[in-house]
Amino acid sequence: MTNMRTLAGLGLTALALTLTACGGRQPLKPVQGQNLPAVPVGAATAPTAADLMQPSIQARPERSVELLTQSRQRGNDEFDLPPEKAPK
Repeated sequence: MTNMRTLAGLGLTALALTLTACGGRQPLKPVQGQNLPAVPVGAATAPTAADLMQPSIQARPERSVELLTQSRQRGNDEFDLPPEKAPK
């Protein structure tokens, strides 16, 4: 009984993997009756679907790894108080 369940589970898993692997690879097109977004101000042409799929620099900024180039002593923090002796 458990062998049949195991085989059924493996069969369903294999079917699911097969179906997820056969996705279409066609260029994106707008839905019928809708157009691509308008031409942005200052741009010469309207962006293509591929252009719209690329994240902007603001959406994915480059990482700065120079964390200690401007290190300095920490100033006095008036809110850095010791814990209360008897919490309420």
